[in-house]
Amino acid sequence: MMTTYPSFLDAHVRSQSGSFDIEARIGWVGDDLLVSIYGGEKPHIGAVAAAHPRPSLKNPALTSATASVICYTAHKEDDLAKRSAEILAAILNTRVVVTAGIHWDNLPPDGIDQIVRNSRQLVTLIAEKAKSIRTMN
Repeated sequence: MMTTYPSFLDAHVRSQSGSFDIEARIGWVGDDLLVSIYGGEKPHIGAVAAAHPRPSLKNPALTSATASVICYTAHKEDDLAKRSAEILAAILNTRVVVTAGIHWDNLPPDGIDQIVRNSRQLVTLIAEKAKSIRTMN
């Protein structure tokens, strides 16, 4: 018996704060989700995280996730990639790979705070878009 997987469908989402917005391209690769988060003056790949869902250690009735991260030297996207991958893997109950690379020169402290808020919004948008794509197949 042959298993049928959804096609790779590429979608785009973007935070909507109006300042220090970040973006993501997402797509299903079989039953796995591939996400690229990027933005700023120099988008790139600074870190990669791979997460898979598992029962929560505190409450096995809930789904959590575990992630492994690779971060390039002098990059700070490891927390963004790891947190995003874990949240998405738990919400969607599937394996997730996230690449992250955002950069603005001379970023002020309030800009960092805005990027953190934007990343939270972006993960919600990614989850919603990924769910809608998955239900289309």
